[in-house]
Amino acid sequence: MADPLDSKHEVEQALELAAREAARYVAGLDADPVQPQGSDAALPPARSSLPEEGDGSLRPIAELARLGHATATRSSGPRFFHFVVGGTTPAALGADWLASTLDQNVVAWPSSPLGARLEQVTLDWLRQLFDLPPEFDGVLTTGGTMANFVGLAAGRDWCAGRQGVSAAEQGLAAMPQIPVFSSGHIHASALKALSLLGVGRGNVRKLAADGTGRLDLAALGSALRALGGAPSIVVANAGEVNSGAFDPIDDMAELAERHGAWLHVDGAFGLFARLAPRSADLAAGAERAHSVAADGHKWLNVPYDCGFALVRRADWSIDSYAGQAAYLPEGDDARPGFGFRGPESSRRARALAVWATLRAYGRSGYRAMVERHLDLAQRLAARVDAEPELERLAEVPLNIVCFRWKPEGAEAEELDELNRRLGEELLHDGRVFAGTTVYDGKVAFRPALSNWRTREEDVDLLVDVLLELARSMRPATAPPTAPRAAP
Repeated sequence: MADPLDSKHEVEQALELAAREAARYVAGLDADPVQPQGSDAALPPARSSLPEEGDGSLRPIAELARLGHATATRSSGPRFFHFVVGGTTPAALGADWLASTLDQNVVAWPSSPLGARLEQVTLDWLRQLFDLPPEFDGVLTTGGTMANFVGLAAGRDWCAGRQGVSAAEQGLAAMPQIPVFSSGHIHASALKALSLLGVGRGNVRKLAADGTGRLDLAALGSALRALGGAPSIVVANAGEVNSGAFDPIDDMAELAERHGAWLHVDGAFGLFARLAPRSADLAAGAERAHSVAADGHKWLNVPYDCGFALVRRADWSIDSYAGQAAYLPEGDDARPGFGFRGPESSRRARALAVWATLRAYGRSGYRAMVERHLDLAQRLAARVDAEPELERLAEVPLNIVCFRWKPEGAEAEELDELNRRLGEELLHDGRVFAGTTVYDGKVAFRPALSNWRTREEDVDLLVDVLLELARSMRPATAPPTAPRAAP
């Protein structure tokens, strides 16, 4: 079958087959292993011959479905606690299918009035969801890295403008280097964005008060004061990836206002703390920022890929994103061209999934989900505290529990290697996914709870599986220990 036109009659059959297999996959998410055993061996070879003659539409879809059932990581399931990944709500999944069907390019208003209007509405709904002031506007992105990129690009251009330079037109060589300050909690995506923007990740001063990365607020005040009002960027972090800890955003906002710095808040998942009354104070001050970045495929539970950046419109120069093409109208506030607000020109209609899930569940639905995950995190922390061979390493302010295996009789210098091996065994086992990290110099686990499907039994299974695997690895000198009484 040499020409797609020859299989035009298969469109409906292809969609029906995909829907049937997708429904079967989703139906298994609650019970399937997160990583099927032997999945690497079942993958197709990395190199093979390109087919000369095609098979038509249905055979490749059936083969993809077979591969998906056999090898796909169930990252949208309830026991995937790695990388702070959410799932996909029913409304978001259905809308994302429609986004592929409608296949809109949301670069300019004429290319997709539907996509542009829904993105316009969605961004305002997100602003309202997080209680940010009405002067915030923004753009949907591929994820947290590009959301940080957009916010930090706005900060870069603002700093350049304060020096009488256009960073987009003249480049950074025409101005002094931009100082950037943060705590030790700054995420790799923000550093990557600063590198891409030419500001330089090595130009970031991490003002950490201790080995956990906690901000030295006095040092930040001194560093900003020493600039004498010269423009700079301060990155505040809402939710550190190993423990869920927060920078003191409100205090940082106060210093940024006093010393004339651009405040960017990286709220990849921590921005959602603002939804629940008991956690809202953690992210207090985000409303005072110049720019805020967050992920959609984390706690919003929409499909990959999705992120969003919200920037105070009065301070936002979009010079860097000007298309400078006569056939691409940049638009205005009524008919926006979102390709001129971020780095992408060809843009998938991500707004459809975000709009649908916000329309389906509203503020109260998302508040309920966040509060349920806060409860589950405390349940997990209590389970860890009750087990004598598990040691919790940090407080649990939000949805991440940081702990390690500490078997009785093990030498201190053995613990890092033991936890690395246990982490490898957990991922190989596949029933539950939670990776290792290094926190305060110690190898540890850092499961994150952000999937709408996750229940108490999923959290309990993580501890049960870890202890089961640990029993087979326990040092020969270590006797078995009884669980502590639950607090």
